[in-house]
Amino acid sequence: MAVIQVHDKKFQPYIDEATLQQRIREMGAAISKDLAGEKPLFIAILNGSFMFAADIFKHISIEAEISFIKLVSYRGTKSTGNVLTSIGLDEELIGRTVVILEDIVDTGKTLSTFLPQLEHQQPKRLIIASLLHKPEATTHPLKIDYLGFSVPDKFLLGYGLDYDGLGRNLPAIYQLVE
Repeated sequence: MAVIQVHDKKFQPYIDEATLQQRIREMGAAISKDLAGEKPLFIAILNGSFMFAADIFKHISIEAEISFIKLVSYRGTKSTGNVLTSIGLDEELIGRTVVILEDIVDTGKTLSTFLPQLEHQQPKRLIIASLLHKPEATTHPLKIDYLGFSVPDKFLLGYGLDYDGLGRNLPAIYQLVE
């Protein structure tokens, strides 16, 4: 993996594709084991989690459903501090185990805003599975039940993460060169 340029910024390799896929397989196996006998609903947060959601769902060996919701809080390389719901959730959540699939938990504001909306619908329990977490950036602490990688508070790109719309299709994760 080489340094790449997206728009006006350079990014260096951070987590390669093989390492990502191995950890996602492990997460899928753990979720399947822990939720055996249940039929959970996975809710993937778009746009960033689409690759993670597709890959982890391949490794879920129990009966499960998946749905998608679009929440927006980023513009460029900075969080706007506002969370906007662009696409709503149609599934009934009462009494169901719900697994939120997130690409990255940064400040935690997006999920801390979204979770009360889900809790209002009376699920049996809410579980968070995030590929990445930036503990140094977290201002709204959350319990992440399944975590791929803890990462430093640096801007990341690839595997669903973008910089102004580009870079989501990269199969690995890159870090901004500062």
